[in-house]
Amino acid sequence: MLLTIQEAAALGGRLLLSALFLHEAYAKLTAWSAAVTYSEAFGVPGALLPLAIAVELGGGALILVGYYTRAAALVLAGFCVATAVLFHTKFGVRNELLHFEKDLAIAGGLMVVFAHGAGRWALDALRQPAPGARIAASPN
Repeated sequence: MLLTIQEAAALGGRLLLSALFLHEAYAKLTAWSAAVTYSEAFGVPGALLPLAIAVELGGGALILVGYYTRAAALVLAGFCVATAVLFHTKFGVRNELLHFEKDLAIAGGLMVVFAHGAGRWALDALRQPAPGARIAASPN
């Protein structure tokens, strides 16, 4: 029973993490000019917006279904740290400090996903041999 609870928690965590990135990608797509204006106000070229959307959309989708989860988690963790450093460094403004801390906390959660994987209720589990399974050596 404990294993089932842990697997459900891993799935729930992946759903919550992915929802954030998928929502933010959608928000950027539906408010393109506002997103460009915001990023350029911080010195980040608007031409990088498609890359940000691709990272959020692709990484969020991979985390959601649990496919190449460790790689997606690592990329998204780096994205969160970069977002914190680029956009939320006015620590004298309480809201900015809160966003900085939130981005780092999300990066920390993603690092846990990177370290432990997606869990058994994920597509990654289908790609990996069962524990203890032997893989035959190639004849060549």
